[in-house]
Amino acid sequence: MEYLVAVADNRHFGRAAERVNVTQPTLSEQLRTLEQRLGVQLVERSRSNVVVTPLGFEVVEIARRMLRDAQRIVDITGQLGAGIAGVVRLGLPPTIGPYLLPRVAPSLHATYPKLKLYVREELPHALPRELAEGLHDVVIAPLPVTQSGLKEAVLFDEPLYLAVPVDHELANKPSITAADLEGVDLLALGPGHQLRDIVVNLAAECGANLRYDYEGTSLDTLREMMATGLGVSLMPGLYARSVVSKDPRFKTYDIGNRGLSRTIGMLWRKTKNAQHNFDNLAVLIRNIVTDEFGANHAKTQAQPVA
Repeated sequence: MEYLVAVADNRHFGRAAERVNVTQPTLSEQLRTLEQRLGVQLVERSRSNVVVTPLGFEVVEIARRMLRDAQRIVDITGQLGAGIAGVVRLGLPPTIGPYLLPRVAPSLHATYPKLKLYVREELPHALPRELAEGLHDVVIAPLPVTQSGLKEAVLFDEPLYLAVPVDHELANKPSITAADLEGVDLLALGPGHQLRDIVVNLAAECGANLRYDYEGTSLDTLREMMATGLGVSLMPGLYARSVVSKDPRFKTYDIGNRGLSRTIGMLWRKTKNAQHNFDNLAVLIRNIVTDEFGANHAKTQAQPVA
């Protein structure tokens, strides 16, 4: 059932196989076996894409409910003991994971030596839904989220910096205000990223030129697009400090007194066992970020908010 839902969500056997961590032939064979047992065709296969049949859609919705119920049984009966141990499936956006985990992993391992993290990246807008459906045990993502049935712990406010190529006219300024962005080409990530929404709003407020014809698929891609002279963009603090600050092709600026930032939180299902352990994990991450950005950006309390 999990394989069927993955195929329905991705419309592609390869991506579906990656999501459920099996090979594509294994997924395809298991799905074919399911169809044979049910005596119906659930998906139409072609070289270019996968189409779920009308009956398949009905089965997919039943499968989703079954998976949610099965995960709830695991959540209610699972025992993690006095601390977090075993495999924990962590979902992260690609704009956070590679730049937060290297800072967190050593302390995480020292505090929870029996913990094994299985990390999966996904677009921010999809993570809360996948968490509710049981694909993750815990998620770190931008807040707020609207998905029901989740608890959240606010971790930190991540500052956002304007990255400017050194050969751009703005790079000659000692400081940059919002007014300086009027008419300037502004680049953004593609749809599905909360960071894109922030850039879109900034462009509207400042009269900047949002480049809809050029959209980055990752922060690295966005950085290379800027380096070719396509414009400037906002960079999250973790990425700016670990990557952009070491790239001699760029300068980074705060935008006047705007104090642009995004709030990052940790989420888990309300039915998840050992809630206090996730509270403690949130506090650990918050303390690490306090050392990174200072107390002004880390939240003083990382307690769940219903």
